[in-house]
Amino acid sequence: MAEQLDVYRDWLKISDADRPLNNYQLLRLTKFEDDIAKIRKNYRELNAHVRKYASGAFAKQSQELLNELAKAMLCLTDARRKREYDVSLGRQAAKGDKKKQTFEELLLSRGIIDANQLKKARDYAGAIGLEVRDSIVQQKLAGQDAVMEIFAESIGLPYLDVSLVTLDHGLLKRVPAMIARQQSCVPVLLDEGQLLMASPNPLTPDIEETLRLKTGLSVRSVLCTPSSVNDIINKFYTKEMAQAEMAAAASGAPAPTGDKPAPKAGPAQPPIDPMKLKLMVGAGSFAATSVVTQMALQWPMLPALALSAVVALVLVGIVSVMK
Repeated sequence: MAEQLDVYRDWLKISDADRPLNNYQLLRLTKFEDDIAKIRKNYRELNAHVRKYASGAFAKQSQELLNELAKAMLCLTDARRKREYDVSLGRQAAKGDKKKQTFEELLLSRGIIDANQLKKARDYAGAIGLEVRDSIVQQKLAGQDAVMEIFAESIGLPYLDVSLVTLDHGLLKRVPAMIARQQSCVPVLLDEGQLLMASPNPLTPDIEETLRLKTGLSVRSVLCTPSSVNDIINKFYTKEMAQAEMAAAASGAPAPTGDKPAPKAGPAQPPIDPMKLKLMVGAGSFAATSVVTQMALQWPMLPALALSAVVALVLVGIVSVMK
């Protein structure tokens, strides 16, 4: 009988017998590794290796392991969650907070851009009202991925290359197209009951709460490039979908899904009382006659025949209603 597949041993070459593996073991890192660049590097390499099995007989196991690797990386590159996770593994909490580098300091120390390029980006950003990170990308001083990774690190949030994750269509359907398009955010993973939303900017507490109410799940932000989230939105959250949701919201009806029957018509309105109808038409006829009189006063040269015809039509209307 063939030996059962152990993806950790056979694919990742992890010899540790203990299960489950912690995030450091899974990403083949030294325990309590703090170098975010190294954490991401290991994740990318392992992701590429496991993807080799994605289209074969072990596609299901491959996808499960890819998701597990992504969640491990996102945990270890999220400043707050990593601190909590490390303490749970026995790491002594730091007595004092280590001084964090700013976004610009990280750009320079990592060699993403040099001082002259940073000044150019600052000047351009100030001149047209952009964020420095957007200015760097627009002037092609550095790539989107490199800039967003540094930005994420500077604010303590994880960064995800969404092209490395297989999207769950069930999760995509839970997020309204209107929110996805307005907030430039998309669901990428479900992790311990929390919905991970990818966006170029951290979601505000109000948006997170709106998403919680819509999906029934608490929300965590992960950062991604603007182009990658736009590609997903244009594919899965079309303008037509958002417009249909807005129209349904305005009418108070649920958004159309294509698999539900049309709402039943409301009760028929009672017929108008004939006497009320006569009064209504009579009032209208009086108003029309007044208009004709004003026409005669303001345009005395208007042919008398035309005025007489209008008056005749009004009188016919009154007689026909009163019958």
